[in-house]
Parts: sequence; structure tokens; C-alpha cells
Amino acid sequence: MNPDTLAYLTLSELGARIHSGELSPVALVEALLERIRRLDGALHSFIALTPERALAEARAAEAALKAGRDLGPLHGIPYAAKDLYDVKGLPTTAGTRLLSNNIAREDCAVVRRLAQAGMVLLGKTYTVQFAFGGVGINHDQGTPHNPWSQVPHAPGGSSSGTGVAVASGLVPMALGSDTGGSVRIPAALNGIVGLKTTVGRISRAGVYPLSWTLDSVGPLTRSVEDAALVYSALCGPDAADETTLGIPPHDVLRGLKDGAKHMRVAFCETMLFDEADPEVEKAVREAGKVFSRLGAQVFSLEVPEIKEIYGLKRRDLMIAAEALAVNGHLVEQNFDQLDPVVAHRMRPGKEMSATDYFTLLRDWQRLRASVSHTLRDVDVLLAPTCRIPPKPLSEIDKNLDTYGAHNWAYLRNTAAGNNLNLCAVSLPCGFTQSGLPIGLMLYAKAFQEDRALRAAWAYEQATDWHRRHPDLSWVQ
Repeated sequence: MNPDTLAYLTLSELGARIHSGELSPVALVEALLERIRRLDGALHSFIALTPERALAEARAAEAALKAGRDLGPLHGIPYAAKDLYDVKGLPTTAGTRLLSNNIAREDCAVVRRLAQAGMVLLGKTYTVQFAFGGVGINHDQGTPHNPWSQVPHAPGGSSSGTGVAVASGLVPMALGSDTGGSVRIPAALNGIVGLKTTVGRISRAGVYPLSWTLDSVGPLTRSVEDAALVYSALCGPDAADETTLGIPPHDVLRGLKDGAKHMRVAFCETMLFDEADPEVEKAVREAGKVFSRLGAQVFSLEVPEIKEIYGLKRRDLMIAAEALAVNGHLVEQNFDQLDPVVAHRMRPGKEMSATDYFTLLRDWQRLRASVSHTLRDVDVLLAPTCRIPPKPLSEIDKNLDTYGAHNWAYLRNTAAGNNLNLCAVSLPCGFTQSGLPIGLMLYAKAFQEDRALRAAWAYEQATDWHRRHPDLSWVQ
């Protein structure tokens, strides 16, 4: 089987072929492993492959289907997981060679849930060190190559390998995590779909933490429907993650294809558009016209909570402080061995006092309640996922100052959603003149993933951006 014929099929398309008997899960795994081996030397998206496990799971999936045991729409389909996710027998390195002996004793909660859905694990993907960065650079283990340019450009972080693997047709879905934009940024910069879930929707047990307050789990996929399918398999309570307890379940698939008619869609003015690249702003504004044609009510709305949250004292130290609670021993004992773009951002976290920490948490809670009121008559907010498109690594990585400026440019629009505990979808809405992807972000209120996904699906079906794929002839 030619692996390239399967490279860009969606989960739903692959599932239909598997369930009809046209496609064997074993043949699919073999085809994707061959494509990975052929292309990933240049793309550098996978830190580890699990061929033996994948083939065993594929054989089991195939045998179950033949015996009439159907585990659902994801049964027999391969995926990958960011190297924050515990996979039994493999190291969870969190982007640093210092953790190369951090062998997981068991699979994390979400890997177990995907196994219950019949999915097949192909391997683990590279991440920014400790998942602490929006550009996607890793000076320790190497930086994945954004497939949309032969010249190295930012792949987006921290789920950098995840974004590159999905965009390059190496795997149809891969898991990321989002603390300040780490699902949405690589989705935007690689021209694919990323779902940032509300904290409490999906268990983070067994996922290497950056910030327990802000970390969320989410998939990167080729289509909005695929994101909804994976979300449906993953969400639900888990005693090992107390944030998930008491959260009522909801069905995002039932209303997914209801369209955008009568939805209330607001441009998020003005901060998230400030200093946006002109091509980025134009593409996002054009998305508003698409929603109008689909029958949505489109208007502009200022969200003062976003500006206020960025003005809070010590906000920039919050993630660093929580990250030090996990990684402090590595920072203090091995500072010179760590990636400098991470180590220099994390170390100041020790300056945050307990008083500042708890004051900031209370301020966030106040603003989360306030933004819920501000958005009371809004289904989704429209904004650029990132205010700039992918930039060349040579431009970004000149020094710590240029890195810091670009890192903020990528994180600015996404981080507010984590602080306010909004959910969001990023999906492609255009390309620059040089052929680089532009991402549209749809924010919805906490625990309203169904609205974000419904609006995203309607936009996706009305446009063709998601059907474009990178030209990888330079890799061959």
C-alpha cells in the first residue's frame, strides 16, 4: 500500500474505510510507519516510535472488528502523543535529556482512554523543554521543522512535534497540551486544527505538568469533526485529577453540524488585533464575512477582562513559579545544561511570593466570573490565533531578546484564554503571500466546547483552507 495515499485522510475518513473492511488497521500502521521513516529525518517530529506496540494494537483492533466488537469511530486508527504523556516503558523526557531515564511505569489516563476507544499509539512527539515556550524551539533535543517551508520556520510550541507530525501527514491525530497556547499555536502555524479544552474537561493524570492551574489536554487534527471525535473519547471525570470531578458530561457531536445560523459571533476587539500582521488581520476579518453569509449575527465586542488580565501584577511569573515546583531541582542543579530560552524564563519564578501567588489566583477567579458576564450574549469570539505568521528561526533565535519578542507575539492572543479558562478552537483561515498558514481562533465560554466546535465546523465546511497540505518535495 502506498502510504502517501493515506497521508492526509481524516479520522472520520479512515474510520469509514476501516469499518467497511476496505482498509486494514495493520496495513494503515505499516504505511504510516514507512512514511515516518522516510520523511521524519528532515521533519524531526517524533522523539520515539512504538512499532511493536502499534502493530500489536492494530492486530488486536482488526481481530476485534472481525469478531463484531466495534469500539466506535476511532477503532483501529493510529495517533501520537506529545512527550509529556506517560507511555508505559518509555521515558517521559519533557523536552530535556536530563529526564532520559524518567521511564513511565504505566500509561497516562488519556492514553488509556484512547486504547479503550481502539486507537493505536504510533509514538511520541518532540516538545519544547518543559513545555515552556510558544515558538517551538528546543536547543537540547532539536526543533521540529515546520513543513510549509524548506527554510526552517517556527513550528509553534510547545506541542511542536505534534503539530508538524499531523500537518505533514505522518499521523492523523496527535495529542498536545495547552498552558498558554501550546495546542493552538502549533495548529495555527502548521495549518491544522487544535482544540484547547476547559480545565476540568479531560484528565491530566500522568501528563508531565507545567502549571497545574492552567494545563489542559487537547488534540491536534486535520478537521474539526476529528477534534470533536477525540474530545468525546477523552472527556469525563477521573479521580486522579480532581479538577474533572463533578463536571457534567456533554455531547459535542450531536449538534456539531447544526451550522452557524443565528449564532452570535463577535470580533474580540481591540487588543487581540493590536499590532497584528496585516495579512493575518485581513484573513481573520474575512472569516467574519463567511459567518455572516452562514446566517450568524456578527458584531464587534470589547472584552476588558483580557486587557486587565495582562496588567495583573506578577502574572508573567505565575507559570514559572508553578513550573519550578516540579523542575526546581533541575533548574538549580543543572542550569547550564538546560535550554537557555527556557531556563532564563523559568528561574525568575522563585521571586514570586506566596502572597502574590494567592492574590493572582483570586484576581483570575474574579475576572473569570466577569468575562462570563461580558460574553453572556456571545457564542464565540473571533480573533487571530497568533498575531504573526511563522517566522524564520534565524530571525527569532538571534538572541534571548529576539526570542522573547517573538515568543510573546505568538502567545499574546492565546494565553488570555488560559488565564480566563475559556475553551477555544484554532483552524486555518488563509495563507500569507509566501504560502505560510494563518490561524483563526474561536473562543467560547468555559465548558462550552460544543459551541466552539459547532462554529468552527460551519466555517470549515464553507472554506477550503483545511484541504491544503504542505509540499514536501524538498524532503524527498
